[in-house]
Amino acid sequence: MARIRRRFSAEYKSKVALAAIRGDLTVAQLAGQYQVHPHQVTAWKRQALAILPQVFGPVPQQEQARRQDLIEELYGQIGRLKMEVEFLKKKSGLESGV
Repeated sequence: MARIRRRFSAEYKSKVALAAIRGDLTVAQLAGQYQVHPHQVTAWKRQALAILPQVFGPVPQQEQARRQDLIEELYGQIGRLKMEVEFLKKKSGLESGV
């Protein structure tokens, strides 16, 4: 009989990894508590520790440039929409000093 492969959510993996990082329990105890193999606990802990410095590090230049482009685009849309609203107010006879 083939065994069905279990899949774990990101939240579950992070919960197990965080418990392993804390070190309150041994890897074997955590594996028993969360019903996963001890090697899996160690692997998730290693992955979490590898990603952790990136979480608190500076934003990459590419990401920062993308954010700046998005901000400029949104401000442009706001300006166009304000102009359209003013134009429509004048056309409909509704002045801004009502």
